[in-house]
Amino acid sequence: MFNAAKDVLASQAAKTWANSLIAHYGKVQNVKIDSRRKTIEVSCLLDGEPTPITIKIENYVVEADGDKRFIQAIDFNCTRPWLQNLLKDVGPRQRIELPAWAAKVL
Repeated sequence: MFNAAKDVLASQAAKTWANSLIAHYGKVQNVKIDSRRKTIEVSCLLDGEPTPITIKIENYVVEADGDKRFIQAIDFNCTRPWLQNLLKDVGPRQRIELPAWAAKVL
């Protein structure tokens, strides 16, 4: 029960954080984090897209590098085939620096 409540709060904070990352491309509508299963689902409306896109990170790792923490997504599913292919090609090689609050809850 504690994990579920923590994930709901983290999801709300992640939505705000993610919106700051993609503001130039569109808007994040919803984020669902399941830290126990290591999954994240993001629904966003990207500029030029008629309907929202859902991206699900099926597995992720949080890595430490000194005092910084990074998230690296391992596997993706997406409602747009072109974006899923791009994420599978490029995504696993990318690391995103996490804010301090996120490193503690993921």
